[in-house]
Amino acid sequence: MSEEKKKGKDAKKKSGGGGGGRGHEANDIPVPTEAPPPRMKIKYRTEVSAKLKEALGLANIMQVPRINKVVINAGLGRSTQNIKIIDVALKDITALAGQKAVSTKSKQAISNFKLRKGLPIGVMVTLRGDQMWEFLDRLVSLTLPRIRDFRGISDRAFDGRGNYTLGLKDHLVFPEVSYDSVDSSFGLNVTIATTAKTDDEGRALLTHLGFPFRKRTPATKAA
Repeated sequence: MSEEKKKGKDAKKKSGGGGGGRGHEANDIPVPTEAPPPRMKIKYRTEVSAKLKEALGLANIMQVPRINKVVINAGLGRSTQNIKIIDVALKDITALAGQKAVSTKSKQAISNFKLRKGLPIGVMVTLRGDQMWEFLDRLVSLTLPRIRDFRGISDRAFDGRGNYTLGLKDHLVFPEVSYDSVDSSFGLNVTIATTAKTDDEGRALLTHLGFPFRKRTPATKAA
């Protein structure tokens, strides 16, 4: 083999074996990186869990209450007159939740309300993991402050087992929903399911995570 041919083969090996230098270009493709953990999730792990352990007098960090899931639900009874309302709600709740929503259907027929069994009457979505934490962070830092004359959320909406339900009258307070694409607004409920054993534990958990509970005014005694 001549010296020139040998040099040519060595050059091809270094450049990736010919093909227009594709081997070299492949090395230049950026490797996708994982998204950072949600901000509220980091706060819970690094700050809140230790504070709750001390505040609640728990012996083990595993006993500290945590959030299991978040359920967003909208009842749309008026959809029996206009089924398009369900389509709009599916799109909007998917946008504000960051996860595909599904329609809920009636379990029985009620003739007085012109309701047939199996008719779509609502929309819901269940969030867990990082999507749950991301939604809660946006809810506390972006959505609630957009409510007109907002003075905090009620601390009386616990169910006796540490789970909390927040009712919102207008879904347009979510910044992910476009005003221009909505013909009519609707209300929805956000239920936060926790591992707390009591309402006091659930309230402490949400308070440490930054939920702005309304401060009660002390009752005045009659003279």
